[in-house]
Amino acid sequence: MADRLTGGDSSLLRRINAAVTLRALRAGQTVTLTQLVGETGLSRPTVEGVIEGLMESGLVAEVEHGQDGGRRGRPARWFRFRAEAGHALGIEIGVHDVRVVLADLSGEILAGHAKPVDEALDAEERLGVMRTTVAEVLRKTGVSRDSLWAVAVGTPGIVDGEGTVRLSTAMPGWTGLDLGARLRRSFRCPVVIENDANLAAIAEHWKGAAVGKGDVVFVMAGLSPGAGSLINGRLHRGYGGAAGEIGALHLLGQEATPERLLSTTGKPLDPLDEAAVARVLRLAREGDEVAKDAMDRFLGRLVHDVAALVLALDPQLVVVGGWAAGLDGVLEPLRERLGRFTLRAPEVALAALGTEVVATGALRVALDHVEEQLFAVDPPGAGPR
Repeated sequence: MADRLTGGDSSLLRRINAAVTLRALRAGQTVTLTQLVGETGLSRPTVEGVIEGLMESGLVAEVEHGQDGGRRGRPARWFRFRAEAGHALGIEIGVHDVRVVLADLSGEILAGHAKPVDEALDAEERLGVMRTTVAEVLRKTGVSRDSLWAVAVGTPGIVDGEGTVRLSTAMPGWTGLDLGARLRRSFRCPVVIENDANLAAIAEHWKGAAVGKGDVVFVMAGLSPGAGSLINGRLHRGYGGAAGEIGALHLLGQEATPERLLSTTGKPLDPLDEAAVARVLRLAREGDEVAKDAMDRFLGRLVHDVAALVLALDPQLVVVGGWAAGLDGVLEPLRERLGRFTLRAPEVALAALGTEVVATGALRVALDHVEEQLFAVDPPGAGPR
């Protein structure tokens, strides 16, 4: 930015000053003009001019702040950032649920809603449920769709940079779906599509088990486990968005497929679905030895898959989510086996955010886009349009 700034580039300088002032405003509650001058290092006339522009754009409001303690002279002027001037949406389109979380420009969550869906639902019906859920959340909060600055959506599968689902075996009609293009017709703001495990990693890093950790692997343990990885706090997607698809490792040995590992009859599970796995889980918890053996085989396969990623990335922390997070005593076997299979065993923790983790990660990504718009050198108030 500084490289492009010249003495005659006054419009760029004004936009930089606006971004600096807006950042100072957004960080606090109500502040005075004098406080803003001290926070930004800008001159008082400059801050006054910036504030007037931000008020015209709707991002800042002047507020009454009672008496000035009997002091003489001109009373102080107080200002606040108008977080209600725009909103962000985080959405999960999952196999069994559609979840929506709405926040204002400061990131405060205003509402959330989840709707169960049948795993056999086709793509059009699933998208219809998503639109209905969004509409319900907006209606409940009285928020206009036009006030949305950014939307981020999480989904199972390999997602490319444009939002096309390149591969997803979890939901009918999902492979090849240009989800980005479909959803951009529904919203007049930037729409980002991301893999669900990637968003879960971002969420746990934001406000879950991985806060303060730089190198993190989040494992979404399901029928086909996936993982999201952060390197120095930044998401690693891979060239085509397929980083972390550890569920594909069973292709290296067909005998290690989930339907064989989880079988309690000696024959592959058929059908292999969440209900069948839930039954094996229940039997294992009740002490059924055959089911416990099946779960141990599946856990061994999961550790094998995670170990491959740990060897490649050497993370500080592995966070376990999905249904495996609910297995009794899962952490110690994971720690012990990763210690045997890797050169340096990472910390291992259970996910902290539960069923909200993907939608929460989507919200964080949407808020990142909000911040790009707020603090860009484009004219303040341009918003998502």
